[in-house]
Amino acid sequence: MVPNRLSRRRLLSGSAAALPQIALASLLADRTSASEKPHFSAKAKNVIVVFCSGAISHVDTFDFKPELLRLNGKPLPGNAKLVSFQGPNGNLTAPLWKFRPRGQSGKMVSDLVPRIGELADEICFFHSMTNKSNTHGPAENVMNTGFAFDGFPSMGSWINFGLGSENKNLPAFVAIEDPRGMPQSGPNNWASGFLPASVQGTPLSTTMPIRYLQPPKSVSSKTDTAARDALQFMEQNFQRSYPGDNQLAGRIASYELAARMQMHVPEVTDLSQESAHTLKLYGADSPDKTKAAFANNCILARRLIESGVRFVQLFNGAYASGGRINWDGHSKLKEQYDVHGQILDQPVAGLLRDLKQRGMLESTLVVFATEFGRMPMFQAGTYGRDHNPLGFTCWMAGAGVRKGYSYGATDEFGFKAVENVATVHDFHATILHLLGLDHKRLTFYHNGIQRRLTDVHGKVIRDVLA
Repeated sequence: MVPNRLSRRRLLSGSAAALPQIALASLLADRTSASEKPHFSAKAKNVIVVFCSGAISHVDTFDFKPELLRLNGKPLPGNAKLVSFQGPNGNLTAPLWKFRPRGQSGKMVSDLVPRIGELADEICFFHSMTNKSNTHGPAENVMNTGFAFDGFPSMGSWINFGLGSENKNLPAFVAIEDPRGMPQSGPNNWASGFLPASVQGTPLSTTMPIRYLQPPKSVSSKTDTAARDALQFMEQNFQRSYPGDNQLAGRIASYELAARMQMHVPEVTDLSQESAHTLKLYGADSPDKTKAAFANNCILARRLIESGVRFVQLFNGAYASGGRINWDGHSKLKEQYDVHGQILDQPVAGLLRDLKQRGMLESTLVVFATEFGRMPMFQAGTYGRDHNPLGFTCWMAGAGVRKGYSYGATDEFGFKAVENVATVHDFHATILHLLGLDHKRLTFYHNGIQRRLTDVHGKVIRDVLA
């Protein structure tokens, strides 16, 4: 089999006009699905994950702790000399933004994210999340793959593997990078790991479209069609020679999908079709170019779901040159978050409102996540909070989850989860359950064992189910 694959590569390499299809095929090839049917009746058909890279502070956003106000400037009781990820911590520090009751539920949410706060009655808060790692890259991996090490399939890949796509012209799983760059763990967050390559996420955004989507300008449509026909002819010949080669069949299907994407991706990413009202709702008309670009990405997420994409991963915050352009608030948290909050708040709130008014929130699960939380005190000698994987907040809204509900709790200072402590495996198991997938049955045999997203752990958090 190896010599034939090499021979095929040599044949393909001789056609420059085929390069766009080959590049896309590397993203989408080798499809082998688990079943493409849910294990039981699903509440959600699609998922949008908003992931805040850098670890957004729960005690400054969604987890209100009156004791932090009362004991502001005093040592953490029982742990006055706490040493965390970057060293010694100082005294307790009150939230840097005022918390106010929101909606009919009166949920306390800070002024850093007031527009999201207005939608508190639609949201199910998980206040007792924990993570295995206190380092950004491994913690991102845990939140998005279930494992701290690289090389494991992402949650979106598992869902793609289990359910497939509702649109044969677009990928089932799309990862929309922040306009400023990638999360720290980069493509690990949407990789397929040991699952078939076709189930990995396809990176896409309004500012960074898929590379190699269109043929080079020097290649005419006639030449492009001829090259595609030649590829199809050669692959069909190989398929007749090796009728049991599922990888070859998947490769041929990927070429066909690549061709269909050339027709449909430009249409779904064309935001000129959106009304002025919608652009304003998301903040896409903002003079802040970064906010406008992130708002456009949020609109794109909705358009992808409308078009049948199963899973969209939407990143806010990036790791790139030019300073902290993410939620990693170690030294100047107030200064950083005042910028990031403006970029995040209106577009995400606009996404929730738009999905609801279109009737899409009934079938779409929106997940808001981050890799861990922040300490309830400033680091010694700084104006920022250190990493805290012992307790933090994520939330869900939409299909299948309770509205205006808070699950679990951290202690009175927001330092550690103490009530209904939730692991990432529990969080993942619950998301899969809402999609009609049993996390214990969604498996793939690899290196001698049946692997799964939740490893050998996890339970569905049934208290949050509507």
